[in-house]
Amino acid sequence: MISLDKSLLKYDNPVLVKTTDVKSPRARVLRVRAEQPATTTIPVPPPPKLESVLTEVNKQQNEEILNSMLPPREWMEDGHLWVQQVSTAPCTRTDVVHLGEKLDLKLQQRQARSTGICPIRRELYSQVFDELIRQMTINCAERGLLLLRVRDEIQMTIAAYQALYESSMAFGIRSALQAEQGKADMEKKIFDLENEVAELKKQLDEQKAKGEATERRESEKRQVEEKKHTEEIQFLKKSIQQLKVQLELIVTPKK
Repeated sequence: MISLDKSLLKYDNPVLVKTTDVKSPRARVLRVRAEQPATTTIPVPPPPKLESVLTEVNKQQNEEILNSMLPPREWMEDGHLWVQQVSTAPCTRTDVVHLGEKLDLKLQQRQARSTGICPIRRELYSQVFDELIRQMTINCAERGLLLLRVRDEIQMTIAAYQALYESSMAFGIRSALQAEQGKADMEKKIFDLENEVAELKKQLDEQKAKGEATERRESEKRQVEEKKHTEEIQFLKKSIQQLKVQLELIVTPKK
């Protein structure tokens, strides 16, 4: 027989069911219970008491509620179907103490984290909660149904938080990718601007060199013009002096 993982939820012994005789899960349970060895003579039972009938009815109702709340485990082996139902045996104070010890042992064996998000710890505590629901349902079905509502609400809240966490992780990854892409674009823009600045600096140096060369040429040209102008002035002054001397010679009468 296939060995299933031991659960903290208490189950009855597995029951072998022929697959050809099974049509539905509920029919499975009824048929398994109906498979009793046939006898040739059926003794006539005494009429049952009212209290025992009511107890049996309540027990049957609790079993049906348990099967609907905590469905039986099923698996196939060698072409046969095995069914393992949740136990309907009531629990004692000792059973609850042993359940706490089993929980601590399981947490230690499976190395569950004591803080933060841990799927192993969550799975084990879910099994313990199901076991508590089973124990409460046997004593009071209404209390068990109320605990079932609490469990479903907790699971729904956890699922909502998980969906929120996954969506926030996706948003964070998208933001990181966008930031990385924006960083690459910004780096390319910076590289292009640096090249443009280098090109402008090169043009500025060229213009400065051209300006200095032009200024040097104009300075040399100005010096040449000034020298030429000075020479012309000196020549004119000399000519004027000579003309003045000649004029004085002409104007002054001879003795």
